[in-house]
Amino acid sequence: MPGVALARSPWKICATRMNRYAVAIEYDGSGYSGWQTQQSLRTIQALVENALSGVAAERIDVVCAGRTDSGVHARSQIVHFDTNVTRPMRGWVMGANTELPRDISLVWARPVPPHFHARYSAEARTYRYLILNRPARSGLADKRAAMVFKPLDHERMAEAAVHLCGHYDFSAFRSSECQSKSPIRRVEQLTVERSGEWLVIEATANAFLHHMMRNLAGLLIEVGKGDAPPSWALEVREGLDRTQGAPTAPAEGLYFWDVRYPAAFRLPGAPQPSGRLPSRSIIIPGLN
Repeated sequence: MPGVALARSPWKICATRMNRYAVAIEYDGSGYSGWQTQQSLRTIQALVENALSGVAAERIDVVCAGRTDSGVHARSQIVHFDTNVTRPMRGWVMGANTELPRDISLVWARPVPPHFHARYSAEARTYRYLILNRPARSGLADKRAAMVFKPLDHERMAEAAVHLCGHYDFSAFRSSECQSKSPIRRVEQLTVERSGEWLVIEATANAFLHHMMRNLAGLLIEVGKGDAPPSWALEVREGLDRTQGAPTAPAEGLYFWDVRYPAAFRLPGAPQPSGRLPSRSIIIPGLN
């Protein structure tokens, strides 16, 4: 309009090409119905997309490295998205975090090439399952760790875990709702460590079936309680029958821990703790 000065946006808009970005997100999944957007439900994906859309001033859709179920947490969930606009990396992080609830946070943002894909470019994913093993429940670790009251023998659990490492058919550890076309997965490592009252089960694999990590944890917990021998892990794996396995471990103990990508993408690695396990960790168990 003549005589009216239009305000200039502080952000630079690039309409000639699409930009692709990767971001890392950490979240406490206790109050959400999982990662994936679902109508009428509070989900992490919906909130992240809404926050990024506000920063971009246009609709943003994200693709994640691995969807998490209701109550499951993430230390380093990786997503990518495409947009016609450019922002400083700090602008994506700080701008989105301003709009997100305090239990969801972007950690970093990086530009990536067009062929990068948060899911399909991943070489491996790591999950951790956190257990508080003591007679009394915790008022501080509630919904952040699984409670097991019966004493667990972590050495028996580690012995059982050996039978679950390798390139196998993991049908016995997939849920009936799993949509994966193949049950074949390559588990690079599956370890069990104890520090005082805390146990951590950590698994790294090329990919995980639906509920696979929680079903692995459920079996190892049964072995740790003395309800089954370590060799049972081999029997269950070779039986390929989910109904013959252990109950699925609770969601609150599970953390989507890290994703490994080819070095060529130059993405930041997850911060490395000074020690594998804290001797005493209450407020954020297993995360430091």
